[in-house]
Amino acid sequence: MDRPPCKRKPVLIQQWERIDMWKAKLCLGTDREFGASIEEQIRLFHKVGFEGFFTEWYPEADITGWKNLAGQIGIDYQSVHAPFGRAAALWERSSVAEEALEEQLRCLRDCADNVVPIMVAHAIIGFDRHTPTNEGLENYKRIADAAGRLGVKIALENTEGEEYLAALLEGLKDYACVGFCWDAGHELCYNHGQDMLALYGDRLFCTHLNDNLGIRDYSGQITWRDDLHLLPFDGVADWANIADRLNRHGYTDYLTFELCKTSKPDRRENDPYAAMTLEAYVTEAYKRACRVAALTVRG
Repeated sequence: MDRPPCKRKPVLIQQWERIDMWKAKLCLGTDREFGASIEEQIRLFHKVGFEGFFTEWYPEADITGWKNLAGQIGIDYQSVHAPFGRAAALWERSSVAEEALEEQLRCLRDCADNVVPIMVAHAIIGFDRHTPTNEGLENYKRIADAAGRLGVKIALENTEGEEYLAALLEGLKDYACVGFCWDAGHELCYNHGQDMLALYGDRLFCTHLNDNLGIRDYSGQITWRDDLHLLPFDGVADWANIADRLNRHGYTDYLTFELCKTSKPDRRENDPYAAMTLEAYVTEAYKRACRVAALTVRG
C-alpha cells in the first residue's frame, strides 16, 4: 500500500492513517515559579512550538509589553488569569470586596487595552464556603457589565465551591460575554470527578488542561495540595475521555495547558520536573500537548 502524501505537520501515522493536528492550537500558561522572566518564557514557548500563552494578572504585570512581544515573534496572547486571592470577599459587602472588585476591573481594562480576548476568573476561594449571596452576584454583574462594554469574555473556572460557579453561570446566563473555563485537573480533585462539561460545556470558552492523582485523603476531604498540575499522562486523568468530551461539545479552540514545575508543600510528585531545565520541561510539555491534540483529532 502506498503511503499518503506528507503535508505540513502530520503528527501520527498508524496503519497509513494521516492525523493532521490542525484542529486546535496549543497554548501554555506562564508561571512566575518557572525560574525565568515572563518574556523569556514567551520566547521559549514559541521556539518549542506552542501557538499561544496566557499570563497571570498582578498590579505590576506588563500586559502591554507581553502583548507587544507576542506580536513581534508571532505567538497569540490567549488570555489573562485574573487574581483570585480575594475572590471570597467578592461575595460580601465590605471595603475588601470593593478592592477585590477593582482588581477584576483593572484586569478587564488591561485585557481590552491590549486586545487579549479572555479573562479567566475564579468564582470563589476556600473550602469552607457553600452559600452564594446576592451581594456576590451583584458584584459579578458589575464585572460582567464592564466586560460587555469592553468587549472581553469572562471565563469562570471550576474550582472548589461548585455552588458559586453554578450561581454565577445561572445568574449571568443572559450575558453573552460570560462563559466557562474547564480545568480538567480541578474536576478530578476539587469536583470529585463530576463531569463539569456535562453541566457547562454549552458555554465553554477555554480550557486549563493538566493532570493529578485525584483526592489523596481517604475520607474524601479536598485540599489545594491535591491540585498538582502535572503534565498530561503523569496522573490518573483519562485523556481519551477528556478528548472525547471536548469533541462531543464541538470544542475546536485552543487546547490550553496550565502546568506546575514545582511540587506543592508536603508533596513530591512534581520534583522530577524541578530537576529539568526549563527548555527540557517545556519541550516535554509540548510533546504531551501534541498527544492530547492527536486524541481530539482521532476522536
